[in-house]
Amino acid sequence: MTINKSVTGTTLTVEVEGRLDTMTAPELERVLKDSLQGITELIFDFDALAYVSSAGLRVLLSAQKIMNKQGSMVIRNVCEMVMEVFEVTGFSDILTVE
Repeated sequence: MTINKSVTGTTLTVEVEGRLDTMTAPELERVLKDSLQGITELIFDFDALAYVSSAGLRVLLSAQKIMNKQGSMVIRNVCEMVMEVFEVTGFSDILTVE
């Protein structure tokens, strides 16, 4: 998995490439923990994300809870397979997916 992040003002954009699973979710969790202070808008770009597991969903839910308190979170460019996971798990009702 590759994570690229960029900050513009109080907006953090995180691009995730590869697989977000049990092995890689802790890395994303660390990146978010170190980056969310002072951020009012969190944007995930999943254009290159091929797969998300329950461990990845847990990280996204945790990020959503933090951003509910300090701003907003949106997920963009979700592939069909990842969107299917969101829909089956009910995460499509919890997360803002564009």
